[in-house]
Amino acid sequence: MRKLPQYEKSALPIPTRKLPRNRFSRLLRYIKFKLGRLGDRSAHQPGFLYQEILWSYLGSFLGIATLAYLTTRSGYPLIAAPFGATAVLVFAVPDSPLAQPKNVIGGNLIAAIVCVTLVQLFGSEPWVMALAVATAIKLMQLTRTLHPPGGAIALLGVMSHANWDFVWTPILLGSIVMVLCTVIFHNLVARRTYPKHWL
Repeated sequence: MRKLPQYEKSALPIPTRKLPRNRFSRLLRYIKFKLGRLGDRSAHQPGFLYQEILWSYLGSFLGIATLAYLTTRSGYPLIAAPFGATAVLVFAVPDSPLAQPKNVIGGNLIAAIVCVTLVQLFGSEPWVMALAVATAIKLMQLTRTLHPPGGAIALLGVMSHANWDFVWTPILLGSIVMVLCTVIFHNLVARRTYPKHWL
């Protein structure tokens, strides 16, 4: 059998063919689409109408302003940093199960009781901070009162060496005032139904 002559790979001509212009532009559009999807958060993040954004802005301003003015006028501390996160929930996503009155009042109250109890028993060591947040989350889950700012309240309470006054003011009283502001704002000003359920 006769052998065919062997050629070096480099000696063989490599065909070069340009993609037709329409194929090339289609390829570019496809790559741009795929890369755009990586940065496109609209599929994962909620969108808000401009009117909803305006209502969230006004509601959160009025809610926090009410707490701040009541604090300065009465001398009772009715405001705490985690109420900023509560305002996000009750004014921006009021239909969320985590933004209902039972969750706002119950979740914050449970977190406050947990952190004060642990501070009284163990002090304000770093591991107590972790224990307070974890325990508050677990109890909120068990009682169906999960409210994310409750985790911040548990942490804040341990960091500030909170005593039993912390449970009543600012947490319980502040949570009640925040819920009242939310109910009044949504039902009278924004003409939306809040809450979806009380219990």
